[in-house]
Amino acid sequence: MSTDTASRHASVPAPGPRGPRTRPWILMYHSVGDASDDPYGITVAPQRLDHQLRWLTRRGLTGVGVGALLRARAAGRARGLVGLTFDDGYADFTEHALPLLKRHGCTATLFVLPGRLGGDNSWDPLGPRKPLLAEAGIRAAAATGVEVGSHGKYHQDLTVTTDDVLHEETSGSRMLLREITGTAPQGFCYPYGTLDRRTIDAVRDAGYAYGCAIDPGPLDGVLALPRAHISHADRGLRLHTKRLLHDFRQLTRGEHR
Repeated sequence: MSTDTASRHASVPAPGPRGPRTRPWILMYHSVGDASDDPYGITVAPQRLDHQLRWLTRRGLTGVGVGALLRARAAGRARGLVGLTFDDGYADFTEHALPLLKRHGCTATLFVLPGRLGGDNSWDPLGPRKPLLAEAGIRAAAATGVEVGSHGKYHQDLTVTTDDVLHEETSGSRMLLREITGTAPQGFCYPYGTLDRRTIDAVRDAGYAYGCAIDPGPLDGVLALPRAHISHADRGLRLHTKRLLHDFRQLTRGEHR
């Protein structure tokens, strides 16, 4: 294994007893493609993603995977870094997102569903069916330096599953991804953004170093990282507002610690 590859797969440093002092800014994407029929607001057109990544780079920000971001924060080298995540593992990631990430000098974390390889987003009752990556696509993304994480096995709300299903969605999906990529994933992304203490404990017990949510509420720490949802509607002013909102939340959070 090369030095660069070994560095990418290094474990995320363990947080302190109360997690990181401030939460990193992490952006949440899903599909990159035709955004004309998008009832859930999860699709960003390639041209809009290009605009959004250009907005980041013009402000001295570089998008990286969450694992790399957390390691940089632990080493005091995270200035100018923002986390980029892509949920669900849509096949359009390798077609549209990867070339744009490379163009702007960015990388990302791709959260995939190893129980739905080559399937589609059948959990969404509305909107078009979108194909998901198969094994070859996941390996191709990993080969470019993209961090591959687990989004569970089948995209289920883990807060309402049985203990056996929860174990399969966390530990089982991690084992499958290790077979596909050769490396056990460090990161987990909670489907639908829903989590509770039980799901956090299951993610920790499965061996993950961090977990991504959307708005974890009072839940805290590296296994309950919040993210900012990014849609096709987000351009300069909206992106700036979301950045300010993140900074404001960190200030108010610090006042109550």
